[in-house]
Amino acid sequence: MASYKVLIKPSAVKELERVPLKARRKLAAKIRALAEEPRPHGVEKLSGQERYRVRQGNYRAIYSIDDAEQTVLIVKVGHRGDVYRE
Repeated sequence: MASYKVLIKPSAVKELERVPLKARRKLAAKIRALAEEPRPHGVEKLSGQERYRVRQGNYRAIYSIDDAEQTVLIVKVGHRGDVYRE
């Protein structure tokens, strides 16, 4: 399978920096793994959107996939209670 390029919005980088260090390391590893498999086991497609989410403990990373360009764009990172709010 071809490797995808993982891009992170500047706002998502700031949100990731606010995640506690231990959870941030694990979440960052899951984000990096999206380059090899953008739809790994356990990932859910969000209803009503063309976005997906990956979990790490109480934190989530919301992302979209562009198969034509082979890119994964991380759009939002945060605590599970806040990340789904617009």
